[in-house]
Amino acid sequence: MPYKAISDLPDSVRDHVPKHAQEIYKEAFNSAWDEYADKDERRGDESREEAAHKVAWAAVKEKYRKGDDGDWHAS
Repeated sequence: MPYKAISDLPDSVRDHVPKHAQEIYKEAFNSAWDEYADKDERRGDESREEAAHKVAWAAVKEKYRKGDDGDWHAS
């Protein structure tokens, strides 16, 4: 389901990703949620939610990298 606020994001995002990246994640997830509503638009057997999370992480990875400390930092 789409996220209304960054406070609704999964702990793995809220606890390790900077606020700006959380906004990117939320917007990308919500956009992908709408885009992949039709099962024929998704790859394989992945769920709508799985597809949206993959898109959201890909969007974050465009500007951020995971550090040795386990947190995400601007590239």
